[in-house]
Amino acid sequence: MSKSVKETKAAKPPKKSKDMAQNFASFKTAQDARLAELEQKNAKLEQENVATRSQIERLSAVSGQIVETALEAKSDRKTRDAWASYVRSGDESALHNLEGKMATTTDANGGILVPIETETAIGAALASVSPMRNIATVRVIGTGQFKKPVSQGGATSGWAGETADRVETTTPEIDLIEFPAGELYAMPAATQTLLDDSVGNVDQWLSEEVQDVFSAQETSAFINGDGVNKPRGILSYPVAADADQTWGELGYIATGTDGDLDADDPIDALIDLTYAPEAKFRAGASFVMNRRTLGRLRKLKDADGNYIWQASNAAGQPSTLLGFPVIEIEDMPDIGADTTPIAFGDFRRGYLIADRQGVRVLRDPYSAKPYVLFYTTKRVGGGVQDFNAIKLLRCSAA
Repeated sequence: MSKSVKETKAAKPPKKSKDMAQNFASFKTAQDARLAELEQKNAKLEQENVATRSQIERLSAVSGQIVETALEAKSDRKTRDAWASYVRSGDESALHNLEGKMATTTDANGGILVPIETETAIGAALASVSPMRNIATVRVIGTGQFKKPVSQGGATSGWAGETADRVETTTPEIDLIEFPAGELYAMPAATQTLLDDSVGNVDQWLSEEVQDVFSAQETSAFINGDGVNKPRGILSYPVAADADQTWGELGYIATGTDGDLDADDPIDALIDLTYAPEAKFRAGASFVMNRRTLGRLRKLKDADGNYIWQASNAAGQPSTLLGFPVIEIEDMPDIGADTTPIAFGDFRRGYLIADRQGVRVLRDPYSAKPYVLFYTTKRVGGGVQDFNAIKLLRCSAA
């Protein structure tokens, strides 16, 4: 009996083994916690490394941009200095020594291709004084001729159910318009003393000297030009009564009186003119006429005795006639027999001006001593691109 009891007590696990299991479990828990902490630290370090790398990349990019901008500024400064040296003294050597855009500035026929800054200054000066450039579309082209396919509005469309037959649509009528660029030139003059002492900004001086001459010549062509070595003007195209107008012609509204506005109802024809273009063209429409015609229209009153012309309420904004802006262009004809003194429509959609990229200057100190002449040329084309966008008022009975 006592032996059996002893055997039973001997079968119990020793207390030391139980303590080892508990110690191992505690150790494992501590190690797991430590590993988790290390993983969190590693993840945090990785995030910091990624942020650091991103910052380094950004700083490198910014540094590269700063260096590139500085190099470009240095290059532009060299270009401006070389260009100014040519204008003041006629020295072309600095221009020929430049690399890149100014390396091939000498034209085969003579003349220097001006820097882009000078060309931009001339373009900005023209835009500020040219009424047509403010209302028409202006495109810069890289060739001597602008070509553009335009639809005459012959395509059709329609509605159909998910499984219903589709009616075959007609093919749109396409017309190819071509605007060759003619050469426009001006010849401002200066004394050598003025060039040496007074001209601080060469670009500003040249743009101011040519802007009025360029603007007057091209505006005349935009209205009356025949398209031969110059833009084709609005009034050079065939005209037809608006109801009978076809593509290639400009539609007109008759005043109802030969050679003048109608004596009884002069405003009616103007109202008809504003509704001659489709609604999509009226949103951006304006009147174009010369100062003498505008002087006549300013005196017209409606049935209530109110003037139909309204002065502008804001600086830089045109006055309005029947709610539409009035643009004054001196090259429009006067009121007279069968003339078309007023044009109306969306000129931005109706007329296109094509500027050939590049302005050239030839310095001539010999032809008009003691003056230095600057033979400045640019190439410009233009014409009507949508015959439905512009309508004319004609002084005729029908």
